Amino acid sequence: MKIPIEKPVLVTSALPYVNGECHIGHLRTYVPADIYVRMFRKMGYDVTFVSGSDTHGTPIVLSAEAQGITPGEVIVKYHAHFKQVFKELHVDFDYYGQTDSETNHRRTEDIVMKLIENGHVYKGEIKQAFCTTCGRFLPDRYVEGTCPYCGESARGDECDQGCGKHLEPGEIMEPRCKICGNEAEFKDQEHFFLKLSSFTDFLLDYLDTLGGTLNARNYAKEWVKKELLDWCITRNLEWGVKFPGREDLVVYVWVDAPIGYIAFTEELLAARSGDENAWRRFWKEDKATVVHFIGTDIIYHHCIFWPAMLKGAGYSLPAAVVASGMVKIDGKKFSKSRGDVVWVTEFLERFHPDTLRYYLVAQSSHTKELDFSWQSFAMRVNKELVAIFGNLVYRVLSFASKNFGVVPDGDIEEEVFEAIKKTKEEVISAVEDYEFKKFVDAVMKLADFGNSYFQREEPWHLIKQGDQGRERCGAIVKNVLQLIKAICILLEAVMPAKMEEAWQQLGMENDVHTVQLDELLVPIESGIALKEPGRLFEKVEL
Repeated sequence: MKIPIEKPVLVTSALPYVNGECHIGHLRTYVPADIYVRMFRKMGYDVTFVSGSDTHGTPIVLSAEAQGITPGEVIVKYHAHFKQVFKELHVDFDYYGQTDSETNHRRTEDIVMKLIENGHVYKGEIKQAFCTTCGRFLPDRYVEGTCPYCGESARGDECDQGCGKHLEPGEIMEPRCKICGNEAEFKDQEHFFLKLSSFTDFLLDYLDTLGGTLNARNYAKEWVKKELLDWCITRNLEWGVKFPGREDLVVYVWVDAPIGYIAFTEELLAARSGDENAWRRFWKEDKATVVHFIGTDIIYHHCIFWPAMLKGAGYSLPAAVVASGMVKIDGKKFSKSRGDVVWVTEFLERFHPDTLRYYLVAQSSHTKELDFSWQSFAMRVNKELVAIFGNLVYRVLSFASKNFGVVPDGDIEEEVFEAIKKTKEEVISAVEDYEFKKFVDAVMKLADFGNSYFQREEPWHLIKQGDQGRERCGAIVKNVLQLIKAICILLEAVMPAKMEEAWQQLGMENDVHTVQLDELLVPIESGIALKEPGRLFEKVEL
């Protein structure tokens, strides 16, 4: 669903758990969000882009225990790793924070206290898994067992192998301790709950107006209509944000993690303006359009828990939730133990980051499952980037450099302008609908048109036909250079480094990263010196 953009836009990407290295499954969220931000800026919107590392919860503690280091050391290590990966992939956040910051602790405590003051939190007892072998209570991901809803294997907080349902403490069947593997037993323990069930009517109304992708809205509606259970918002961990008034409990990671979106906005705007209250227009005064980019596996958290928390604490609500489909490897679910995983750092040692950015959006529709294979990656690079766009740029610039050295004189033909205009309209519509595959397909079609136009007009014959032939040849070359210019502007959002390279080969002196879409139909200036062309993409050998 398209959202009306009448206010500044705040785009967020789901926070990666910094308990291990980045694999390509993570990138299904971050790369499309970056493309969306870049395109919206080209369309003239005021956009802020934030994300950060999720540094709390049992995944961090489990990783620390496995490595024999502290949770603090884990987050320092992997926070730096993710920042470096995003830099190499040109995922260009305005701010990338982390949830163990003082700001996020303070903002979390404020929101939890507001929920308590407004009567949305109560104390109760739950059945908590207890390992008699290890002698301790087991928070969510320390527990494995069977999902009570679909019967598949599940972890303590989520049915990650089956229906995807969020699981409350005590719900999982046949619990086992993840550390020692022995059976666990349930014991009563005091915890705190958000009255999620009381937000049912609000959520049904809210979801009717929520922008973003249908998969997010429909999935959330289905769960709300079934039955909302109150939500346990505390855990037995030492690592995390302390629950107000309790030293033995921390808030559940899915409380403080999304609050990171607010804290990161707060930290960014305070640094920019010096105004510690600048964040309020985004999150308290409803003066911004907030768009969340997430994975399908966390729709429940972002479309049910998060808006209920915001509503209950008196904060502004997100305007849209954009949920990507999951990523598989050769038809199999990601599994580090089985080796069904592609690590980003290893990928980037062999291939240019822009080829991965392109593949992630070109291979399937954003909301559909993406099945990664080396064959499909090679096909996308070889048949599209090399054979269509790369061939167009190298072929035309080589011919133009050899015969003219500069952008020749000539008028841009109506046929070319119409092709660019049509592509522009298709691209804007696709981006507004979060259909990034349609976006790149439309631009590749324009590149295909450029190859066909150049082949049809046969400028290599015209150049041999005296002054009149040379003049017509120059006009044809200028028209194709206009197409290349337009493609560079459009694909900059998808392949920023490679389009900068192509832009420079065109002899353009302005910054392709800041060029607006209005420039698409501005004729390329005659007389600009063309640079020595080089091949933009290398063929992938399997």
